[in-house]
Formats: sequence, structure tokens, C-alpha cells
Amino acid sequence: QVQLVESGGGLVQAGGSLRLSCVASTRTFSSYTMGWFRQAPGKEREFVAGISGNGYSTSYADSVKGRFTISRDNAKNMLYLQMNSLKPEDTAVYYCAATKAPGIKIGPRYYDYWGQGTQVTVPS
Repeated sequence: QVQLVESGGGLVQAGGSLRLSCVASTRTFSSYTMGWFRQAPGKEREFVAGISGNGYSTSYADSVKGRFTISRDNAKNMLYLQMNSLKPEDTAVYYCAATKAPGIKIGPRYYDYWGQGTQVTVPS
């Protein structure tokens, strides 16, 4: 069982930045591919970014490419999402998730463990 806890959400003006963090309770953190997802009211949960266990491979949704950066620190069991140039359409609850499935998966169904989410609000 892996527990994930996100932090770092908040209210930020358009064009601003936030850094989300996720701490994982597992001794084998580097064996998990990690992902960030988000869910806005009335919408399905969508993939934002993913990173391989060793951190060498990353993947991004087209909507955040060039603005968001995913990273991890396996020594600290930490996952991060640096979000720059935020837009009102980035408003959502952001979740971190973990999977041992090979490759970076964009479908939520491939992820076995989820955090409770952290709210990001960018007013229009």
C-alpha cells in the first residue's frame, strides 16, 4: 500500500506560478511511475504530466506543455509539479498518482494509488 499526500495548492492570479508537492510513503518509490492528474468541476479527471521511476522520461498533456514541469526526488520520496504562466482553465483539483505499470500511462485507470488532491484556483 502506498499513501500519497499532495500539498502546495492555492489561489494564484493568471500568469502566476505554483509548485505542487506529493510525498509518498513507500520504500520503493523509485519503482513507481508517477503522474499528476487534475479534475475540474463537471469534467473527467485528466492527465497532466507523468515521470518514469528514474526520472529520465517525462510526458505532458498538450495543454500544459512548456508551462508545467514534473520532477521527482527519489531520495526524499517526493514528486513535484512546477506550474508557470497559470491560466483560469488550469483551475482544478490536482492529484498525484502512482503505478507500477510499464511506461508513462495517461489513463487514470492504470494508476493504483491516489492522493486526496489539492485545489488550484486561477481566477479569470
